[in-house]
Amino acid sequence: MNFDYTETQTLIAQSIKEFAEQNIRPYIMDWDENQIFPIPLFKKLGEMGFMGILVPQELGGSGLSYHDYITIIEEISKVDPSIGLSVAAHNSLCTNHILTFGTDEQKKKWIPKLASGEHIGAWGLTEHNTGSDAGGMNTTAVKDGDFWIVNGSKNFITHGISGDIAVVVVRTGEKGDSKGMTAFVFEKGTPGFTSGKKENKLGMRASETAELVFDSCRIPDANRLGEVGQGFIQAMKILDGGRISIGALSLGIAKGAYEAALKYSKERYQFGKAISEFQGISFKLADMATEIEASELLLHKAAFLKEQHKPVTTLGAMAKMYASEMCVKVANEAVQIHGGYGYTKDYPVEKFYRDAKLCTIGEGTTEIQKVVISRNILKG
Repeated sequence: MNFDYTETQTLIAQSIKEFAEQNIRPYIMDWDENQIFPIPLFKKLGEMGFMGILVPQELGGSGLSYHDYITIIEEISKVDPSIGLSVAAHNSLCTNHILTFGTDEQKKKWIPKLASGEHIGAWGLTEHNTGSDAGGMNTTAVKDGDFWIVNGSKNFITHGISGDIAVVVVRTGEKGDSKGMTAFVFEKGTPGFTSGKKENKLGMRASETAELVFDSCRIPDANRLGEVGQGFIQAMKILDGGRISIGALSLGIAKGAYEAALKYSKERYQFGKAISEFQGISFKLADMATEIEASELLLHKAAFLKEQHKPVTTLGAMAKMYASEMCVKVANEAVQIHGGYGYTKDYPVEKFYRDAKLCTIGEGTTEIQKVVISRNILKG
């Protein structure tokens, strides 16, 4: 197997590094402290092709592979994980759901504007009382001729306020029935479709998270994605790919924190020598580097399976679980290596530490990944 970057990946990595240094790094703390979701930045990312990474070129996308996708999310997240999170959610959830399950007409209608960054995408599954138990959702859609009347709300939705297009899974059958849910596309400005509370979060503060509210929202049947009752099944398939993106986000956080800790350990002197020369610090760095390497290999194996259209549910869950837990540990150790300075906002590891925790929760908690993995290995 060839583990080297392809020429495309090398060019992409260099391009996104330069972009992030110029357009993201100078504003990180302002966006973080003031919870600014920088819409103009995402327009620029769209111009570069990073808002339609997996979208075929004929629909206005970049037509890149999952390996390239990991590279992009990772490089952005090494600088600012909250921007990496938003790019991942836009690409792998909203855009990919329409791309995977939409009709040709639906794809032509919505995908080009999402791929260009003209429109920002949101994706709604979670509700206030149904996090991991998505099948128990309360948001309903009732058929009314050629329309559906939708009532309820979704929470913890990335781009819940600023999103122009939202793919939302709602209940069209009995509660708890895996075939009782259906996916629809909602456009901003549709009567009865509004945004609610914006969350004040520990980390990922430049990535907007808010409620979606539906109050007798009338949506045409033409906005339905796939067959009635297939929404939950679609969502689980979309999350298979989404887990790869959260794994890539985790990898970027870990690499960013590790690189900062490595640099600091060589510059910080105590007892007459660099702290990197002490075994207690050097062993921490060794563990961090090894776990990062293992995560990267898992992620690219999952990407390989995805590219080959082979089952990816188990390995995707493994990659997401391992990488997300790994990034929390690495960020924690990076703060420890920095000592008191790691607890201040003058050094980047403080933010990596706060941002990392989301990765073990979003798009399926670590515990849910273990449920997925154990069910699948026990089947065999």
